[in-house]
Amino acid sequence: MVEIAPDTYMMGSDDHYPEEAPARPVTVTRAFRIDRAPVTNRRFAAFARATGHVTVAERAPDPADFPDAPVENLRAGSLVFTGTAGPVDLRHIDQWWTWTLGASWRHPEGPGSALTGRMDHPVVHVAHEDAAAYAAWAGARLPTEAEWELAARGGLVGATYVWGDEPEEPDGARRANYWHGDFPWRAARGYGTTSAVGSFPANGFGLHDMAGNVWEWTDDWYLADRGPAAASPCCIPHDPRGGDETTSLDPAQPQFPVPRKVVKGGSFLCADSYCLRYRPAARRPQMIDTGTSHIGFRTVRSG
Repeated sequence: MVEIAPDTYMMGSDDHYPEEAPARPVTVTRAFRIDRAPVTNRRFAAFARATGHVTVAERAPDPADFPDAPVENLRAGSLVFTGTAGPVDLRHIDQWWTWTLGASWRHPEGPGSALTGRMDHPVVHVAHEDAAAYAAWAGARLPTEAEWELAARGGLVGATYVWGDEPEEPDGARRANYWHGDFPWRAARGYGTTSAVGSFPANGFGLHDMAGNVWEWTDDWYLADRGPAAASPCCIPHDPRGGDETTSLDPAQPQFPVPRKVVKGGSFLCADSYCLRYRPAARRPQMIDTGTSHIGFRTVRSG
């Protein structure tokens, strides 16, 4: 772990996606230690052996929770990225996400896939409760959004990326595992999937994969509109948190009444043409009962 000192920093961005605004100063008042890299398959396997934990993706859904679902669909599984055969309309994400029976952290692409050669890759297909259970076992917790973003910035003030304000391309240096190539069908060699943690340079605090590789769970309920008060210069928020379970629901998707937590950092699927979210300010809501092949986590300890 790396210790992060208390600090006041500019959280969010006014220059990218609406949910990141407003950019405003916030203060994290207590020091904390954060994992140097996302939790790996190797570390999660040790947890599963020690505790017998069965992840959400490994459990069959309760029919009472999905009364309208066909019985044949009520089987354990998870969402798996499946590259398309060619260019597609990027407005329809169901073209590259496939609900895959039998997919889990042990079988990232479904039955027949395994962790061979990937023990040092980030664990994926973990729902929020799985990440929280691991953290408790490790004597840690999940970070708040404010803690995560402070750590991701690596001491840079208001920079766009974890390495500065210039994108990766001008000098060709490999700085993060995000999508290189034509999304979602043709990834450049060495991209398009998870990578071993630490394969790309660390940020200014010595933290790896704060940009790309996998999205990471935080413990804050998602709040889309943080309001003008968040940008008030007179009252800098101390240790801000998100909304609450009720306000985290998505009114545009009443058919999915599942609370959402904030995920941060972007993933190997973030393409500049579609999802420029491998940045410290970027944030997305994620249903707490749903893991995917591009979401993992890291833990923190207070003090």
